Amino acid sequence: MTRSTARELAIHCSFSLGFTTITPEELLEERFNRELFEEWATECTLYEELPKGKQKEYIKQLVCGVGNHGPELDEYIAKYASNWKFERIPRTATAIMRVAMYEVLYMPQVPNKVAINEAVEIAKSYEDEKTVAFINGILGTFVKNELAEENDNASHVGD
Repeated sequence: MTRSTARELAIHCSFSLGFTTITPEELLEERFNRELFEEWATECTLYEELPKGKQKEYIKQLVCGVGNHGPELDEYIAKYASNWKFERIPRTATAIMRVAMYEVLYMPQVPNKVAINEAVEIAKSYEDEKTVAFINGILGTFVKNELAEENDNASHVGD
């Protein structure tokens, strides 16, 4: 399983978190069983391979991270969604942006450009061109502004 496939599975799970009261860990346990994957594989090639090892851990880190940091991630989305009410943003787009923002903020081993590019490529399978451009714009502005603020704050330490 590729990292891109694992990321897309994490987006599916993150999307589902918005429709349930179970914890991210419970959702993952429920989702990642062979029978369910075999059933879903008949409808979606994404489910042809059950995640194992590093990819399973990567998915778990993303889904639990998004679940635990959801309000913070949603604040960033709302902040950079100029002239858009958060409620108007498609839920799939929100799930994609949450995962990418979580990677940028909490997974330094994932380059920011990779997180954004992967989010945009995945979005192309689910959203129209305007929404894909919207996602790209929000993520690009988020990285530019939030990481610039972080770097500015770090440069003033000890002054």
